[in-house]
Amino acid sequence: MKNALISVSDKTGIVELAQVLLAKGMQLLSTGGTAKLLAESGLPVTEVAEMTGFPEMLDGRVKTLHPRVHGGLLARRDVPAHMAALAEHGIQTIDVLVVNLYPFESTVAKPGCTLEDAIENIDIGGPAMVRSAAKNWKDVTVLTDASQYADVIGELNANGKIGEKTNFKLAVAAFNRISQYDGAISDYLSSVQVGADVPTSAAAPVLSRFPSQFNAQYIKVQDMRYGENPHQQASFYRNTCPAVGSLATGVQLQGKELSYNNIADADAAWECVKSFENTACVIVKHANPCGVAVGATALEAYTKAFQTDPTSAFGGIIAFNCTVDGQAAQIVAKQFVEVLMAPEFTQEALEVFKAKINVRLLRIALPENRAEILNAGRNSFEFKRVSGGLLVQEADNHILHLADLKVVTTRQPTPDQLQDLLFAWTVAKYVKSNAIVFCKGGMTMGVGAGQMSRLDSARIASIKAGHANLSLAGTVVASDAFFPFRDGLDVVVDAGATSIIQPGGSMRDDEVISAANERGVAMVFSGVRHFRH
Repeated sequence: MKNALISVSDKTGIVELAQVLLAKGMQLLSTGGTAKLLAESGLPVTEVAEMTGFPEMLDGRVKTLHPRVHGGLLARRDVPAHMAALAEHGIQTIDVLVVNLYPFESTVAKPGCTLEDAIENIDIGGPAMVRSAAKNWKDVTVLTDASQYADVIGELNANGKIGEKTNFKLAVAAFNRISQYDGAISDYLSSVQVGADVPTSAAAPVLSRFPSQFNAQYIKVQDMRYGENPHQQASFYRNTCPAVGSLATGVQLQGKELSYNNIADADAAWECVKSFENTACVIVKHANPCGVAVGATALEAYTKAFQTDPTSAFGGIIAFNCTVDGQAAQIVAKQFVEVLMAPEFTQEALEVFKAKINVRLLRIALPENRAEILNAGRNSFEFKRVSGGLLVQEADNHILHLADLKVVTTRQPTPDQLQDLLFAWTVAKYVKSNAIVFCKGGMTMGVGAGQMSRLDSARIASIKAGHANLSLAGTVVASDAFFPFRDGLDVVVDAGATSIIQPGGSMRDDEVISAANERGVAMVFSGVRHFRH
């Protein structure tokens, strides 16, 4: 008689799985609440305590930590000495293990979770059994998630047994789950701040934003053809639980396989376009926005964004925060585009792009409430590898509001200019430093990015506007960091800017403010810097 031991916290689908295991001639072993559920469902089940001859104890802390359990899991069926030892001690093999762990992650995510609640939701017996079963994968099938049940049921019904290939895949998934679980425990406990005394177990502890040990967990989505360059290999990984609205949740509807650079640039475009509450379009080239605009429709937003820099838009990445309809699709399809992203595409739009089979279309769901889009899928942390280590920081998710602006000049911005200043500031946040962004009427007019000198960024933005036949007269300009001298202000005013937004905070702020008054332009301070390296 083969045996299946079932002990689950999440009981989704467990009765259906148990019914199939019984039908295939297996005896059911179980613990606590799972055994009760199976019995109430009319299924014959043996309590583990009855099988081990030892009762559960210590409030359930000890119930499966027993040689009859681990011997049954670890014994190799192809080693006569192992099987003889089982026979000598009257131990039966356990051939299927179904375990999902105490809900530690969801417990500590609850507001006000006490240290005691966290500790009591650290599973001990579950991970031990999972490791034993996964180590002996040739002889034991181990299931750690309800999402695995359907495939196992299908294979049992088709073949009457589970093959070694499936067992190995399930064992790998089991070890991955244990790694994720232990990483979550380590992250949490490493974040608990300990002062003169250890925090009381009955209170919610003070948690550090950055744990003393950081355990990142990512799941491979796909291998890339190559990395940034053809001589580099690369793969794309996602978070274990990617947030709704994040790039990793996107569904590719058509087109060639995404490349490493496609994904990097797509993320830059998607993060930028989500920052706008109104209908918006962002065109990115080499990680920098080269055209951004808002409009009444997707077509208007795209048309304005494309005007900023038609040359750079060639072969770019395009993102919309709204549905792409047929009208917008027809115009976008006239250009060479690598990737096109949107929350949704109409059927007419999809028909347009059928003729452009290489264009990669990505659908990424966003909340229906436009205001919620601003925070959809935002990362909590940002990472940067350095030699032998990792830099970790909070993501730059700051949103500037009209009330945050401080007018520092005699001249006041007009209401329209204030809206354009906020627009320009949002764009500048996604432009590589040093960033200078000219805007007017809800569209970028010139973008200068990634220069060692802020003056050069300003000059490049002006040059690009000229190449696009756009006049910078009457524009607003955003600088991602303060002007250390008045020369930067003079360059943007000479180009045509009449209103400027910058963080402020320079030792020479008074000099720059005096220069703005002298030139008759308005200037506001945001009080926030947006370096993007």
